[in-house]
Amino acid sequence: MDIQFTEEQELLRSSVQRLLREQYDFDARRKIVASEEGFSRKKWAAFAELGLLAAPFAEDVGGLGGGTLSTMIIAQEFGRHLVVEPFIETVVLAGGLIVHVGTDEQKQAFIPDIIAGTKIWALAWTEKASRFNLATVTTTARREGKDYVLTGEKTAVIAAPWADYLIVSARTSGHRHDRGGVSLFVVDRRAANLHLQSFKTIDGRRAAEVSLREVRGQLLGKEGEGVAALEACRDRAIGALCAELVGAIGELNSATLEYSKTRKQFGTTIGSFQVLQHRMVDMFIAHQEALSLMQQLNLTLGAGEAGISRLASGAKSKIGYAGKFVADQAVQLHGGMGMTDELNVGHYFKRISSINIQFGDPAYHVLRYAQLDAAA
Repeated sequence: MDIQFTEEQELLRSSVQRLLREQYDFDARRKIVASEEGFSRKKWAAFAELGLLAAPFAEDVGGLGGGTLSTMIIAQEFGRHLVVEPFIETVVLAGGLIVHVGTDEQKQAFIPDIIAGTKIWALAWTEKASRFNLATVTTTARREGKDYVLTGEKTAVIAAPWADYLIVSARTSGHRHDRGGVSLFVVDRRAANLHLQSFKTIDGRRAAEVSLREVRGQLLGKEGEGVAALEACRDRAIGALCAELVGAIGELNSATLEYSKTRKQFGTTIGSFQVLQHRMVDMFIAHQEALSLMQQLNLTLGAGEAGISRLASGAKSKIGYAGKFVADQAVQLHGGMGMTDELNVGHYFKRISSINIQFGDPAYHVLRYAQLDAAA
């Protein structure tokens, strides 16, 4: 599959490429990751100024109406440059949930600040031993006046240390594994009795363990219908993560090919060895297959076709395995320097490893694909 982009989409892609090429090279990225905050508010403001944070949203909420393909284009370019700023967390996850299940008042209150880059969001859904199951929720919420009061623990919440708001899943009824009874809540990250234990992730980003003790939150969507909203959100997230992964795979292939043209063994470049040529052909094929499947997934997401969850799981698994294969080969072909901090190859390896466990690893999605296929 080869998508023929419109003039506006090509302009978006070239604009993102130019911005990142000029302002987000590998050295700049390393300085951002090593900074105290771990991301650049200046770069985030530049993304907003260029319209990247507005691109996916519909025009009726102040966006540019680019939809899923805009998200795909941006995420793929971000994957090429290992961008650490929370585009997926804020725009795709939180922004998508607000647009799809929020009230008109919530959309008007929250989306403009996301588009302007003045507020950052994170989604807190994972719990200990939940093993990618969106319905496994022990955090509780009880109604108190107009608001709800939340108590519980959330684990590995990506971008939480940077966030102004969290969207938290909590149980308003039912038992731990019930699909029904899970609701979503908007929580101010600086609310009383909300505590974060922040840490660095393997790919240089920031996450946190979140503790809530009688924390006030605002209901987002209908009470008890949070799992369905999160499932749709997961499909959209997989589309963006797969695009980012494909961007990273492409850069790893390019870096490995260039290295093979200069690195010498036994008096000749390693790229002349037939066995290594075969490996790089396999890496190229893996990238092309992943690219085609990623584009199909995002086109299907944009069209709102049925069976998207099955396709999303298939893509997350296939592209995840392709990413792992290419990352393994790239590190091995670069030798010991492949995992050094000074070379970008190891950083791509770590980012691919991180993406592979977000919203379910490849093995989980193989099983989910089989289950959805059997139910079809």
